[in-house]
Amino acid sequence: MHTDASLVVAFLNTVNVEHGDDLLDDPERWRHWAADHGVSPNPVTAARAARDKLRAAVGDPRLPGGALDVAAQISLTDEGPVLVAGDAVGAVLAASARLAVRGDWIRLKICPADDCLWAFYDESRNRSRQWCSMRVCGNREKARSWRARAAEVHT
Repeated sequence: MHTDASLVVAFLNTVNVEHGDDLLDDPERWRHWAADHGVSPNPVTAARAARDKLRAAVGDPRLPGGALDVAAQISLTDEGPVLVAGDAVGAVLAASARLAVRGDWIRLKICPADDCLWAFYDESRNRSRQWCSMRVCGNREKARSWRARAAEVHT
């Protein structure tokens, strides 16, 4: 997975719906996450607002969409213009912007399983991957569909 996509997906998955765990509920864990990703932590409220708006933009059905403005800086280097971020939210949104410019934004997805909602980056050739994991969520959904169809036949 591309570095930008890895950062964005990691940020989106700081909440685990299946286990009811939100990394942003613990400021110390948030500081460690930011340090592990080489960025400065924002205040938790700003990080949560950005994560929720970004998850909604990617397709989390539980969250309302909407605009979020974050200041960006562009630096002109010998290699060309570069988005510069001073903190975690800025770095994640800069990575998101680069994905959008490359046409890869549509590869960021949220698993549609209600008990999962894990963010993932669709690396399939035709961008058609639906589930975070075919072995787990995809298999569960296929089994549910099969049971429902079987129940209809036997009623």
